[in-house]
Amino acid sequence: MVEFLDKILPGMDGDVRKDSARIFKKQGFDIRTGTKVTGCTVKGKKATITIEPAKGGDAETIEADAVLVAIGRKPNTDGLALDKAGLETNKHGQIEVGHDFQTVVPGVYAIGDVTPGPMLAHKAEDEGIAAAEFIAGQQGIVNHDLIPGVVYTHPEIANIGKTEEEVKESGIEYKVGKFPFAGNSRAKTNRDTDGYVKIISEAKTDRVLGAHIISSLAGTMIAQVTQAMEFGATSEDIAYTCHAHPTHSEAIKEAAMAVQGKPIHI
Repeated sequence: MVEFLDKILPGMDGDVRKDSARIFKKQGFDIRTGTKVTGCTVKGKKATITIEPAKGGDAETIEADAVLVAIGRKPNTDGLALDKAGLETNKHGQIEVGHDFQTVVPGVYAIGDVTPGPMLAHKAEDEGIAAAEFIAGQQGIVNHDLIPGVVYTHPEIANIGKTEEEVKESGIEYKVGKFPFAGNSRAKTNRDTDGYVKIISEAKTDRVLGAHIISSLAGTMIAQVTQAMEFGATSEDIAYTCHAHPTHSEAIKEAAMAVQGKPIHI
């Protein structure tokens, strides 16, 4: 794995970036951070990638059976004939829309990857529903502050809301609660104990500001915290909600209890 920046998973919580790298290295990944790709040649069934330090230095080569380039995406507006509709894109190639997903051209709406925001299927789906509701004269709702993100590795990595770095930079006083799956009965039964749940709450109000999960079920589990945050839940709300035993979701309860220093299984 070759990453230009100093850590993998840019934009995610710092703890998650560090601990995910550790887990992947344990699995056998060779992770080269602070490194850039300068070329790739293919001969027969082998690819040879040329890399060098991002800050400059000696080049070296890596031989591989396949190369996956994952450096981002861009809006796909080719073939939409935007000019004929009287529409233009912004500097990022996106179509600007209002709160009702209507463009500057009355009656023309846009959603999903061609508009600003995370390029995620579930965001686009919610926007499509909301746009249809607006068109029908109803009220459409999408909370763009609460769009969960998931990295589909093993274990999965999921997040919602703010990272600890973002909260710290904002100047808000906060508390953090963590609970490892090494202390979760279901995870231990399944011999699948890599990862943890991390919950960040505002110190004064206890309102949950963000959650970050590393787990084989992280993508499924993040929905609980997303829903809780949608209703303005505190960490105490989550901590005092009964969770079935034994389940992975108990780790969310325990992380919420840990915000107040009260986890019971570590």
